[in-house]
Amino acid sequence: MKDVEGRVVSFESLRGKVIFLNIWATWCPPCIAEMPNIQSLYEKVGSEEIAFVMLSVDRKGLDKVKKFIARKGFTFPVYLPISQIPEEFNSPSIPSTYIISPEGKIVAQQSGMAEYDTPEMRNFLLKLAKKTTNPLTPAK
Repeated sequence: MKDVEGRVVSFESLRGKVIFLNIWATWCPPCIAEMPNIQSLYEKVGSEEIAFVMLSVDRKGLDKVKKFIARKGFTFPVYLPISQIPEEFNSPSIPSTYIISPEGKIVAQQSGMAEYDTPEMRNFLLKLAKKTTNPLTPAK
């Protein structure tokens, strides 16, 4: 994938982190409607351990996405795919959101719009991240 500055980023480089992956497009009203809530979640829990990947499937390209994000004032990381999206992330609708564990397993999935900045979601993400960062946590 590439970021809005055009830099190539390997999804594999995020291994070991909790990943909040949201697949969206600028022409998708439900995607746009849930973005302020995702921005709020990002501001509260985005960190070295919790990576946000806002993956735009816009076919119109980087400039349109970059302008859209700037106009809305979003600061979460935005990317565009530069290769085929893996089968595991193919959904019949967007927005689609996936929570991926540090081990690379999909642990939660949502097709369609949702509210993500909730105490339950914040705790879920933080607990997932803590499992790998706290050396005192016993292995199960």
